[in-house]
Amino acid sequence: MALINENYLKLQAGYLFPEIGRRVNDFIAANPDKKVIKMGIGDVTQPLVPSVVKAFHEGVEEMAKGETFKGYGPEQGYAFLREAIAKHSYQDKGVNISAGEIFISDGSKCDTGNIQEIFGNDNKIAICDPVYPVYADTTVMSGKTGTCQTNGYYENIVYMPCTKDNGFIPELPTETPDLIFLCYPNNPTGTVASKEELKKWVDYAIEKNAIILYDAAYEAFIQDDSIPRSIYEIEGARKVAIEFRSFSKTAGFTGTRCAFTVIPDDLVAFDKSGKAHPVKPLWNRRQSTKFNGVSYPVQKAAAAIFTEEGKKEVSEVIAYYMENARIMKESLANAGYEVFGGENAPYIWVKTKNGMKSWEFFDKVLTEANVVGTPGSGFGPSGEGYFRFSAFADRENVLEAMDRIKNMN
Repeated sequence: MALINENYLKLQAGYLFPEIGRRVNDFIAANPDKKVIKMGIGDVTQPLVPSVVKAFHEGVEEMAKGETFKGYGPEQGYAFLREAIAKHSYQDKGVNISAGEIFISDGSKCDTGNIQEIFGNDNKIAICDPVYPVYADTTVMSGKTGTCQTNGYYENIVYMPCTKDNGFIPELPTETPDLIFLCYPNNPTGTVASKEELKKWVDYAIEKNAIILYDAAYEAFIQDDSIPRSIYEIEGARKVAIEFRSFSKTAGFTGTRCAFTVIPDDLVAFDKSGKAHPVKPLWNRRQSTKFNGVSYPVQKAAAAIFTEEGKKEVSEVIAYYMENARIMKESLANAGYEVFGGENAPYIWVKTKNGMKSWEFFDKVLTEANVVGTPGSGFGPSGEGYFRFSAFADRENVLEAMDRIKNMN
């Protein structure tokens, strides 16, 4: 008799974004004459920049010739891309990360979910609330939790509420975790963490022998130079942190798929006897066993982001989305909403009016304004009463959506 992984039965409802898609598709089917503007899922709308497209074509052409054809590539990623990342994303900014500590992947969503495979099921996981759903769901899938309680929290997860009262920055947990998920700039709230804030977490992880799983997928959208883009800007972080980054939002690779994970040589975890083991070889073994790497043309395209022309082109796209965020934040505030985020992140976090529940507001915005956002409660119980809008949209649609919302009843 084939047995299922019963941890999947603990998961509550469907994954957030497919549920949004289902509701939107039902509305469109019932209202085919309505133009629906989608600002919910954080999918980009601007095309790949010319430097990336040129490199992509070159990579494909190389695959068509015997003398330049590439078969299986190195599971860790091609050296030319890892070296470009190490130089431009870290070393040029004074951060000590080498190419050998970088692993190329097909998405930080995959990596933040898969990383738990190399850590034992006795680990206690800490996550923020609200937060990107993948952290909690994959913790449940991996068997590290009990069942979901009536308050929406799973047993054996350490939840760290992020509310207006604490500026959407979590307090250090009183119950000691072993693995700590942090995401800055934050999805969904758009909050950023100062160097002082991150130093507090690094010191805590050192004291507790914990590891920080640091999702920096939106670091390219930081506008304030005083805000760290990498946790490795913090002294001691190499000993306690894994960093995840993505080209999806930074350079429009949501449909192209390329990202990377950084695991420093200094990082160790422990077996049950207390013996320390380096973490990087464990992830290398996992990737070598289960992953054959990102395709050569995609990696060649990703490397073009780090050329002078590529940097300029990508920065222009980021500026476009951040101008969207500025317009949205200003428009929603003028419409009487309390608004957060949108200054160093491409997400706008909105407080609903009159105590309206998140999914109620979703239905209201969809039916009255024909605009799609993301209900805050889908990111965790502390997100109830909030709503997320994504700035990854065409400018024309942003202006029209904001005008429609302003005119809602």
